Amino acid sequence: MNMNDIKKLIIPVAILASIISCSSKKTSDNDDGKSEVVPKEYIKLADPTIYESSGKYYLYGTSPESNLGFLVYMSSDLEKWEGPEGKAANGYCLTKDSVWGTEGFWAPQVISYHGKTCMIYVANEQLAVAYSDSPLGIFTQDVKAQIPASMKEIDPFLYFEDGKTYMYHVRLNQGNQIWVAEMSDDLSSMKEETAKLCIKATESWENTSNASWPVTEGPTVVKEGGKYFLFYSANDYRSQDYCVGVATSDSPVGPWTKQPEPIISKSNIGQNGTGHGDLFKDADGNWQYVFHTHGSVNSVQPRKTAIVQIKFENGKASIVDGTFHYLMADVKFQ
Repeated sequence: MNMNDIKKLIIPVAILASIISCSSKKTSDNDDGKSEVVPKEYIKLADPTIYESSGKYYLYGTSPESNLGFLVYMSSDLEKWEGPEGKAANGYCLTKDSVWGTEGFWAPQVISYHGKTCMIYVANEQLAVAYSDSPLGIFTQDVKAQIPASMKEIDPFLYFEDGKTYMYHVRLNQGNQIWVAEMSDDLSSMKEETAKLCIKATESWENTSNASWPVTEGPTVVKEGGKYFLFYSANDYRSQDYCVGVATSDSPVGPWTKQPEPIISKSNIGQNGTGHGDLFKDADGNWQYVFHTHGSVNSVQPRKTAIVQIKFENGKASIVDGTFHYLMADVKFQ
């Protein structure tokens, strides 16, 4: 091979290497004018929920520092996530300074209600409601107050039908039990006379450790094919057997019939601690379930946020194989 032939090979290889190098970097400039790689990390929100508004998806959940409030992430396609993006300091969209509660800000649900963005959340193991003009917050309360309750209540989920508002929630009474009750129009209180037990842990897979305090929690309800589907989690969240079950009914208040096995668990996802999520529809009309898993095989915390697609067939719910994946975002706050 002569020198001219060698030069012909070297030049294309150098160009290709330059293209590969540039494509691996995000085009953001430092002060010195050089591009830098922006690292991504797992989104670490437990008990997550996704709210869609004006073509954008907003992700909320229990933050690693849950005594501070709630973070929010944002995406246009469910793949590339930005955040945390909340309007309060460090990406929070709700802080304890602006609402009722001092600790344990858990398991939010976000909806559009009477022209406002509405967040139903847990603090101090009680339920409360806050409002904002934007999904990014800041969520506030005109009067800092909880929803009145005679016991500890967590994990709220609102469902609307035929002019009625149903609050699915968990009551801490000889275990974590899922209840439903109608709400007042202003969402300030539950109509206790309508309260009804939906489900509690009765199956062996719902209490694999045979705990004296059995757990069912994290309710989400949708209606498909004329049936109501209640998604819920069972076992203690710290257990590797934390999983998602489904029960069906012909009425939003039951009675409920459980599917015989969990539909999301370590056996079909391959991760420990799979549970406590929420259903939403993507831009293509597919049902997606956003939930969390343990941080690793050996550690519960920090829990990681994931999505899997759900299908409804013949009156049953199941996951779509091959659709499970974790959510990741650019590192914003170090």
